[in-house]
Amino acid sequence: MLANYLIGLREGLEAALIVTILVAYVVKIGRKDVLPRIWAGVGLAVLLALGIGALLTYGTSTLSFAAQETIGGLLSIAATGLVTWMVFWMLRTARTLSSHLRGSIDKSLLGTGIGLVVVAFIAVGREGIETALFLWAAVQATGETTLPLIGAFLGIVTAAGLGWLIYSGMLRINLSKFFTWTGGILIVVAAGVLSYGVHDLQEAGVLPGLHSIAFDVSAAIPPDSWYGTLLKGTLNFSPATTWLELLVWVAYVGTTLTFFARAVRRGRPSTAAPETLPEEVLAGA
Repeated sequence: MLANYLIGLREGLEAALIVTILVAYVVKIGRKDVLPRIWAGVGLAVLLALGIGALLTYGTSTLSFAAQETIGGLLSIAATGLVTWMVFWMLRTARTLSSHLRGSIDKSLLGTGIGLVVVAFIAVGREGIETALFLWAAVQATGETTLPLIGAFLGIVTAAGLGWLIYSGMLRINLSKFFTWTGGILIVVAAGVLSYGVHDLQEAGVLPGLHSIAFDVSAAIPPDSWYGTLLKGTLNFSPATTWLELLVWVAYVGTTLTFFARAVRRGRPSTAAPETLPEEVLAGA
Protein backbone atom coordinates (compact mmCIF):
# COMPACT_ATOMS: atom_id res chain seq x y z
CA MET A 1 0.00 0.00 0.00
CA LEU A 2 2.83 2.42 0.88
CA ALA A 3 4.77 1.84 -2.34
CA ASN A 4 1.66 2.22 -4.49
CA TYR A 5 0.65 5.34 -2.55
CA LEU A 6 4.01 6.82 -3.49
CA ILE A 7 3.50 5.85 -7.14
CA GLY A 8 0.04 7.40 -7.19
CA LEU A 9 1.29 10.54 -5.42
CA ARG A 10 4.31 11.03 -7.66
CA GLU A 11 2.60 10.36 -10.99
CA GLY A 12 -0.60 12.06 -9.88
CA LEU A 13 1.23 15.22 -8.89
CA GLU A 14 2.99 15.33 -12.25
CA ALA A 15 -0.40 15.18 -13.97
CA ALA A 16 -1.85 17.72 -11.52
CA LEU A 17 0.97 20.17 -12.26
CA ILE A 18 0.33 19.82 -15.99
CA VAL A 19 -3.38 20.52 -15.53
CA THR A 20 -2.54 23.44 -13.23
CA ILE A 21 -0.32 25.00 -15.90
CA LEU A 22 -2.95 24.52 -18.61
CA VAL A 23 -5.84 25.91 -16.56
CA ALA A 24 -3.89 28.80 -15.05
CA TYR A 25 -2.63 29.94 -18.43
CA VAL A 26 -5.99 29.99 -20.21
CA VAL A 27 -7.50 31.81 -17.21
CA LYS A 28 -4.66 34.33 -17.30
CA ILE A 29 -5.21 35.16 -20.98
CA GLY A 30 -8.95 35.49 -20.45
CA ARG A 31 -10.03 32.34 -22.31
CA LYS A 32 -12.10 30.60 -19.67
CA ASP A 33 -14.40 29.53 -22.50
CA VAL A 34 -11.90 26.83 -23.52
CA LEU A 35 -11.66 25.28 -20.03
CA PRO A 36 -14.25 22.59 -20.92
CA ARG A 37 -11.97 21.46 -23.75
CA ILE A 38 -9.08 21.04 -21.34
CA TRP A 39 -11.24 19.03 -18.95
CA ALA A 40 -12.50 16.97 -21.88
CA GLY A 41 -8.92 16.06 -22.76
CA VAL A 42 -8.17 15.22 -19.14
CA GLY A 43 -11.30 13.06 -18.93
CA LEU A 44 -10.37 11.14 -22.07
CA ALA A 45 -6.87 10.57 -20.69
CA VAL A 46 -8.31 9.16 -17.45
CA LEU A 47 -10.62 6.85 -19.42
CA LEU A 48 -7.65 5.67 -21.47
CA ALA A 49 -5.66 4.85 -18.34
CA LEU A 50 -8.61 2.98 -16.81
CA GLY A 51 -9.15 1.10 -20.07
CA ILE A 52 -5.52 0.01 -20.20
CA GLY A 53 -5.70 -1.12 -16.58
CA ALA A 54 -8.87 -3.15 -17.28
CA LEU A 55 -7.31 -4.66 -20.40
CA LEU A 56 -4.20 -5.71 -18.52
CA THR A 57 -6.26 -7.15 -15.66
CA TYR A 58 -8.92 -9.06 -17.59
CA GLY A 59 -7.36 -9.49 -21.01
CA THR A 60 -4.86 -12.11 -19.84
CA SER A 61 -7.19 -14.12 -17.58
CA THR A 62 -7.99 -16.73 -20.24
CA LEU A 63 -4.40 -17.33 -21.30
CA SER A 64 -2.25 -20.27 -20.24
CA PHE A 65 0.02 -19.99 -17.23
CA ALA A 66 3.14 -19.67 -19.38
CA ALA A 67 1.55 -16.99 -21.53
CA GLN A 68 0.37 -15.03 -18.49
CA GLU A 69 3.82 -15.17 -16.92
CA THR A 70 5.47 -14.13 -20.17
CA ILE A 71 3.16 -11.16 -20.67
CA GLY A 72 3.44 -10.19 -17.01
CA GLY A 73 7.23 -10.35 -17.12
CA LEU A 74 7.50 -8.29 -20.30
CA LEU A 75 5.06 -5.67 -19.03
CA SER A 76 6.93 -5.43 -15.72
CA ILE A 77 10.15 -4.78 -17.61
CA ALA A 78 8.38 -2.24 -19.83
CA ALA A 79 6.91 -0.51 -16.78
CA THR A 80 10.36 -0.27 -15.21
CA GLY A 81 11.78 1.27 -18.37
CA LEU A 82 8.93 3.76 -18.61
CA VAL A 83 9.21 4.88 -14.99
CA THR A 84 12.99 5.22 -15.30
CA TRP A 85 12.58 7.37 -18.40
CA MET A 86 10.01 9.58 -16.67
CA VAL A 87 12.24 10.09 -13.60
CA PHE A 88 15.09 11.39 -15.75
CA TRP A 89 12.71 13.26 -18.05
CA MET A 90 11.46 15.31 -15.11
CA LEU A 91 15.05 16.18 -14.18
CA ARG A 92 15.79 17.33 -17.71
CA THR A 93 12.66 19.11 -18.92
CA ALA A 94 10.60 20.22 -15.93
CA ARG A 95 11.98 23.78 -16.15
CA THR A 96 10.71 24.20 -19.72
CA LEU A 97 7.48 22.24 -19.21
CA SER A 98 5.42 25.35 -18.50
CA SER A 99 6.63 27.29 -21.56
CA HIS A 100 6.22 24.20 -23.75
CA LEU A 101 2.61 23.72 -22.67
CA ARG A 102 1.81 27.41 -23.08
CA GLY A 103 3.20 27.31 -26.60
CA SER A 104 1.02 24.30 -27.39
CA ILE A 105 -2.03 26.15 -26.04
CA ASP A 106 -1.30 29.24 -28.16
CA LYS A 107 -1.09 27.13 -31.30
CA SER A 108 -4.30 25.25 -30.45
CA LEU A 109 -6.25 28.46 -29.90
CA LEU A 110 -5.46 29.68 -33.42
CA GLY A 111 -7.74 27.05 -34.99
CA THR A 112 -11.04 25.57 -33.91
CA GLY A 113 -9.76 24.89 -30.42
CA ILE A 114 -10.15 21.13 -30.76
CA GLY A 115 -6.38 20.91 -30.60
CA LEU A 116 -6.61 21.98 -26.98
CA VAL A 117 -8.39 18.71 -26.19
CA VAL A 118 -5.50 16.89 -27.85
CA VAL A 119 -2.90 18.88 -25.89
CA ALA A 120 -4.55 18.04 -22.56
CA PHE A 121 -5.15 14.43 -23.61
CA ILE A 122 -1.54 13.81 -24.62
CA ALA A 123 -0.01 15.66 -21.67
CA VAL A 124 -2.12 13.89 -19.04
CA GLY A 125 -2.53 10.64 -20.97
CA ARG A 126 1.22 10.04 -20.93
CA GLU A 127 1.16 10.14 -17.15
CA GLY A 128 -1.98 7.99 -17.04
CA ILE A 129 -0.55 5.26 -19.24
CA GLU A 130 2.64 5.15 -17.21
CA THR A 131 0.71 5.00 -13.96
CA ALA A 132 -1.64 2.25 -15.17
CA LEU A 133 1.20 0.10 -16.45
CA PHE A 134 3.42 0.53 -13.40
CA LEU A 135 0.59 0.04 -10.92
CA TRP A 136 -0.49 -3.13 -12.70
CA ALA A 137 3.05 -4.47 -12.56
CA ALA A 138 3.39 -3.49 -8.89
CA VAL A 139 0.08 -5.13 -7.99
CA GLN A 140 1.09 -8.31 -9.80
CA ALA A 141 4.41 -8.32 -7.98
CA THR A 142 2.85 -8.07 -4.52
CA GLY A 143 0.22 -10.71 -5.22
CA GLU A 144 -2.42 -8.50 -3.61
CA THR A 145 -5.12 -6.34 -5.17
CA THR A 146 -7.15 -4.39 -2.63
CA LEU A 147 -4.51 -2.65 -0.51
CA PRO A 148 -2.19 -1.69 -3.40
CA LEU A 149 -5.11 -0.17 -5.32
CA ILE A 150 -6.32 1.66 -2.21
CA GLY A 151 -2.83 3.03 -1.72
CA ALA A 152 -2.63 4.18 -5.34
CA PHE A 153 -6.07 5.78 -5.14
CA LEU A 154 -5.17 7.65 -1.95
CA GLY A 155 -1.95 8.82 -3.58
CA ILE A 156 -3.82 10.16 -6.62
CA VAL A 157 -6.42 11.85 -4.40
CA THR A 158 -3.62 13.45 -2.37
CA ALA A 159 -1.95 14.63 -5.57
CA ALA A 160 -5.21 16.15 -6.82
CA GLY A 161 -5.63 17.99 -3.53
CA LEU A 162 -2.05 19.27 -3.66
CA GLY A 163 -2.60 20.39 -7.26
CA TRP A 164 -5.63 22.42 -6.23
CA LEU A 165 -3.78 23.99 -3.28
CA ILE A 166 -0.85 24.89 -5.54
CA TYR A 167 -3.19 26.42 -8.13
CA SER A 168 -5.01 28.46 -5.51
CA GLY A 169 -1.70 29.71 -4.11
CA MET A 170 -2.32 28.26 -0.65
CA LEU A 171 0.57 25.80 -0.85
CA ARG A 172 4.14 26.01 -2.04
CA ILE A 173 6.12 22.83 -2.52
CA ASN A 174 9.83 22.62 -3.13
CA LEU A 175 9.33 20.63 -6.31
CA SER A 176 13.06 20.19 -6.78
CA LYS A 177 13.42 18.25 -3.53
CA PHE A 178 10.12 16.44 -4.04
CA PHE A 179 11.02 15.02 -7.44
CA THR A 180 14.58 14.26 -6.35
CA TRP A 181 13.58 12.23 -3.30
CA THR A 182 10.62 10.48 -4.89
CA GLY A 183 12.65 9.81 -8.01
CA GLY A 184 15.33 8.02 -6.00
CA ILE A 185 12.75 5.99 -4.08
CA LEU A 186 10.90 5.06 -7.26
CA ILE A 187 14.12 3.75 -8.77
CA VAL A 188 14.43 1.29 -5.87
CA VAL A 189 10.75 0.32 -6.19
CA ALA A 190 11.17 -0.11 -9.95
CA ALA A 191 14.13 -2.39 -9.35
CA GLY A 192 11.85 -4.74 -7.42
CA VAL A 193 9.30 -4.70 -10.25
CA LEU A 194 12.08 -5.43 -12.75
CA SER A 195 13.31 -8.33 -10.62
CA TYR A 196 9.76 -9.67 -10.40
CA GLY A 197 9.46 -9.43 -14.18
CA VAL A 198 12.60 -11.49 -14.57
CA HIS A 199 11.19 -14.10 -12.19
CA ASP A 200 7.99 -14.26 -14.25
CA LEU A 201 10.00 -14.92 -17.40
CA GLN A 202 11.93 -17.60 -15.55
CA GLU A 203 8.69 -19.30 -14.51
CA ALA A 204 7.49 -19.13 -18.12
CA GLY A 205 10.69 -20.81 -19.30
CA VAL A 206 11.77 -17.79 -21.33
CA LEU A 207 14.79 -17.14 -19.11
CA PRO A 208 16.94 -19.83 -17.42
CA GLY A 209 17.96 -20.19 -13.80
CA LEU A 210 14.61 -20.61 -12.03
CA HIS A 211 16.09 -23.13 -9.59
CA SER A 212 19.48 -21.42 -9.21
CA ILE A 213 18.82 -19.77 -5.86
CA ALA A 214 21.20 -17.04 -4.72
CA PHE A 215 19.77 -16.97 -1.20
CA ASP A 216 16.73 -18.22 0.68
CA VAL A 217 15.92 -16.43 3.91
CA SER A 218 12.34 -17.66 4.15
CA ALA A 219 13.02 -19.04 7.61
CA ALA A 220 14.25 -15.67 8.90
CA ILE A 221 11.80 -13.56 6.86
CA PRO A 222 8.60 -15.60 6.37
CA PRO A 223 6.63 -14.27 3.38
CA ASP A 224 3.42 -14.21 5.46
CA SER A 225 4.96 -12.27 8.36
CA TRP A 226 4.25 -8.56 8.79
CA TYR A 227 7.84 -7.59 8.02
CA GLY A 228 7.98 -10.00 5.07
CA THR A 229 4.77 -8.44 3.75
CA LEU A 230 6.20 -4.95 4.33
CA LEU A 231 9.37 -5.73 2.38
CA LYS A 232 7.37 -7.38 -0.38
CA GLY A 233 4.93 -4.50 -0.65
CA THR A 234 7.51 -1.70 -0.62
CA LEU A 235 10.57 -3.20 -2.31
CA ASN A 236 9.10 -6.34 -3.94
CA PHE A 237 11.64 -8.28 -1.88
CA SER A 238 11.54 -12.04 -2.37
CA PRO A 239 12.96 -14.24 0.44
CA ALA A 240 13.99 -16.80 -2.19
CA THR A 241 15.82 -14.93 -4.96
CA THR A 242 17.48 -16.46 -7.99
CA TRP A 243 20.92 -15.47 -9.16
CA LEU A 244 19.53 -13.82 -12.28
CA GLU A 245 17.03 -11.77 -10.27
CA LEU A 246 19.78 -10.64 -7.91
CA LEU A 247 22.12 -9.77 -10.78
CA VAL A 248 19.45 -7.73 -12.58
CA TRP A 249 18.43 -5.92 -9.37
CA VAL A 250 22.00 -4.98 -8.45
CA ALA A 251 22.88 -3.95 -12.01
CA TYR A 252 19.78 -1.78 -12.38
CA VAL A 253 20.00 -0.08 -8.99
CA GLY A 254 23.76 0.44 -9.22
CA THR A 255 23.68 1.87 -12.74
CA THR A 256 20.49 3.92 -12.48
CA LEU A 257 21.18 5.45 -9.07
CA THR A 258 24.70 6.35 -10.21
CA PHE A 259 23.40 8.32 -13.19
CA PHE A 260 20.63 9.79 -11.04
CA ALA A 261 23.12 10.96 -8.41
CA ARG A 262 25.29 12.52 -11.09
CA ALA A 263 22.27 14.41 -12.44
CA VAL A 264 21.51 15.66 -8.93
CA ARG A 265 25.11 16.80 -8.38
CA ARG A 266 25.09 18.66 -11.68
CA GLY A 267 22.22 20.69 -10.28
CA ARG A 268 19.55 19.55 -12.74
CA PRO A 269 16.85 18.96 -10.13
CA SER A 270 17.49 22.31 -8.45
CA THR A 271 17.01 24.15 -11.74
CA ALA A 272 14.46 21.83 -13.24
CA ALA A 273 11.50 22.51 -11.00
CA PRO A 274 10.57 25.89 -9.58
CA GLU A 275 9.67 26.09 -5.91
CA THR A 276 6.91 28.65 -6.47
CA LEU A 277 4.87 27.21 -9.29
CA PRO A 278 1.78 29.41 -8.84
CA GLU A 279 3.67 32.65 -9.45
CA GLU A 280 5.49 31.20 -12.44
CA VAL A 281 2.31 29.87 -14.00
CA LEU A 282 0.09 32.84 -13.31
CA ALA A 283 2.73 35.30 -14.43
CA GLY A 284 3.39 33.33 -17.60
CA ALA A 285 7.10 33.34 -16.84
